[in-house]
Amino acid sequence: MSNTRPRVAVIGGGYAGTVAANRMSRKAAVTVVNPRPHFVQRTRLHQFAVGNHHASGDYRKLLAKGVELLVDTATRIEPGTRTVHLASGGSIDYDYLVYAVGSTATRRSTVPGVEEFAFPVAEFEHAERLKYALSSLDADAVVTVVGAGLTGLETAGELAERGCRVRLVCSGIIGPMLAEKARAATYELLAHLGVEIIENSRVTRVGPDGFTLDDDTVLESAITVWTAGFGVPELARSSGLSTDELGRLLTDETLTSIDDDRVIAAGDCAAPSGEPVRMACQSALPTGLAAADTVLSRIAGEEPADLDFGFNGVGVSLGRRVGVVQFHERDDTPKDRAYAGRIASSIKDLGLKAAMAGLRVEALRPGTVGFLKGGRHPSSAATAPRTERQRT
Repeated sequence: MSNTRPRVAVIGGGYAGTVAANRMSRKAAVTVVNPRPHFVQRTRLHQFAVGNHHASGDYRKLLAKGVELLVDTATRIEPGTRTVHLASGGSIDYDYLVYAVGSTATRRSTVPGVEEFAFPVAEFEHAERLKYALSSLDADAVVTVVGAGLTGLETAGELAERGCRVRLVCSGIIGPMLAEKARAATYELLAHLGVEIIENSRVTRVGPDGFTLDDDTVLESAITVWTAGFGVPELARSSGLSTDELGRLLTDETLTSIDDDRVIAAGDCAAPSGEPVRMACQSALPTGLAAADTVLSRIAGEEPADLDFGFNGVGVSLGRRVGVVQFHERDDTPKDRAYAGRIASSIKDLGLKAAMAGLRVEALRPGTVGFLKGGRHPSSAATAPRTERQRT
């Protein structure tokens, strides 16, 4: 190998992309392509929308020395020439590419009116728009949150603590990822906050002043917040790379694209062995580090290791004072153990602070951050043979 450091392009400067860039900076010239000049703490966007957190970070403190930040948007990947084309009209060349575009609110919703009238909170700009709308909200106006996954629950709790009249609507039960004990605690805390819960009802239309349910009930809503589902940007698919139905890049267990050894995925946009991990900050950091290790192994001429990391649980903040924490086995199976109240809120907040600290530590001393292991056991039938990939 020549003395020239390999060039690595990282598309996406979220948790996965940032930590991957930092780790690879030891052995490569790394460029992070990101549409914003600041880091977005996506797990705090619901807090930003109500004015409880800035939800952003300074890349100067989060990126390792020598990592270049290119504020632009990748529009197409050209694997044949190892080129990333940019919205600005420029392009960058790479020896290896880390695909870390993350996830966002589901695009092109089939529910009429969602695109025009609902407020998602998946991106910084979404939360800014919601924050502005909330600033002129009448005191007695109802805010409806559609979707009761983690984002929906946390948004409802934050709004209710702010003093809003909040309604939470979901097509099933709230917190489908929660076990019975944690869900019961969540019901209790939401009730204490005054949140009205409508379960097993699907929203079929959204308007400027309300929405319609599947039983034709029409309810007024000054603001309708849409958290029902996440999608993945179309970049990989539109670039001719193999993806799953949601748009996640299909990879083997080293997070390498099944099409190209030079393309490695990390975070929410990765589908290793067709069995993607749960979309979460808790999986973004480990997969970002694993993707970086795969690139570093290839640079060194070594066989990269398979993905091996474990979860520890789920945390739900319901405002700034209370929350629910459910503990999990390493394979993400819920345990019958949960905390609720102030201690759970503190645990959740410590977890978010630890994620940011991990980025800073890896920036200062690349290669030092570790993560839980022992939870990944993909079925052998789903594992893509590495021989199917394009050898480049």
